Amino acid sequence: MDSARESAEFSPTDWVREQTRKILDTGTTEGIEVRGAPIVLLTLRGARTGKLRYTPVMRVEHEGRYAVIASKGGAPEHPTWYHNIRAHPEIRLQDGTVTREYVAREVEGAEREQWWERAVAAFPSYAEYQAKTDRRIPVLVLEPR
Repeated sequence: MDSARESAEFSPTDWVREQTRKILDTGTTEGIEVRGAPIVLLTLRGARTGKLRYTPVMRVEHEGRYAVIASKGGAPEHPTWYHNIRAHPEIRLQDGTVTREYVAREVEGAEREQWWERAVAAFPSYAEYQAKTDRRIPVLVLEPR
């Protein structure tokens, strides 16, 4: 993955772009929240373009591993970043001031259920999002490289 942070693109969504700028300006994700819950910042590669993109997501961490939940607020389709991660599972994650490289994999079965419980504990709205959609919301676990 390209190590130059400046080469990544910002989200076209205003509030997401502002959130990302604040993280980059301050050098930390600390104090950046959505609905009172902390976030982390992903840098991932676009599935079609290959360009690096910033993507803030809810912080779901357990013993040095993270989960990212492709909820898109309960929309009927997966978020774009889900397809990006599936195409290019090597990502960078910033939590606080610490940035590390990870490899993502989608989880199923008992492992998914365990991570889903952790995700709902970290951000209860995930349960509401699942109730709003017929699709099963994907859970991807990020393992340190």
